Amino acid sequence: MSNRNGMPIWYELLSTNPDASTTFYEHVIGWTIGAKPSGDFDYRTIAVGDSGVAGLMHLTRGMAADGAKATWLFYIGVDDVDATVAAITEKGGTVIKPAWDMPGVGRMAFVTDPQGNPFYVMTSASNGTSTAFDRFGMGKCNWNELVTSDHATGDAFYADVFGWTYPGRMTMPGDMGDYVFVSVGDVGIGATMHASGDAAPGWRFYFRTPDIDATVAKVGEAGGKVLMGPHDVPGGDRIILATDSHGVVFGAVGPG
Repeated sequence: MSNRNGMPIWYELLSTNPDASTTFYEHVIGWTIGAKPSGDFDYRTIAVGDSGVAGLMHLTRGMAADGAKATWLFYIGVDDVDATVAAITEKGGTVIKPAWDMPGVGRMAFVTDPQGNPFYVMTSASNGTSTAFDRFGMGKCNWNELVTSDHATGDAFYADVFGWTYPGRMTMPGDMGDYVFVSVGDVGIGATMHASGDAAPGWRFYFRTPDIDATVAKVGEAGGKVLMGPHDVPGGDRIILATDSHGVVFGAVGPG
């Protein structure tokens, strides 16, 4: 894809029950999620209008037995998957699944940072531009947030491997430390923060909805739970952190 090296280009939900996840997220976020495809591989496209923004993959018993768990993940676009994987291991990350090619899709690898937070790296076979991440796009991921057990080491890792920069920070209350903003070039994509209190380490993704108060109600209606918020954030939006009907953490952002 034509996206800059280091930009998020795709999001993916691993679910033990894709039908139930479809019902939940179509109600809460407003997505359109494709039907179960024929064959054994259950991978469905999550769309906003005509634009695919994420995937929904069935987490099978075999995958769970190998250590996979229900979660949200993202793909970081890179110019060279193999060179990036080498840099990841050199800087203390690990490889969960070595690089492989998917015809018509691209080359990718499943990896972790030095603190064990998983993500994909990918070189797409498409010449187009991914809009899965869009800072203010409705229904799209607007913000990527890393909660990490080693803030300084984690930030250094992503800077070294992907060229991310950290143009500013905001001091948070108590022992939470700084909320460090992340940019790829001149595009702000999210932030990193130290894992404190009950905050579980890992990547969190915030998807835009038209009304955050309505989203709170829909989370409860669909069998999820709001963990945090709504909270005001700079720029006039409000955010929540929640779990879906299977306990998978996700975020929502919007006016309210």
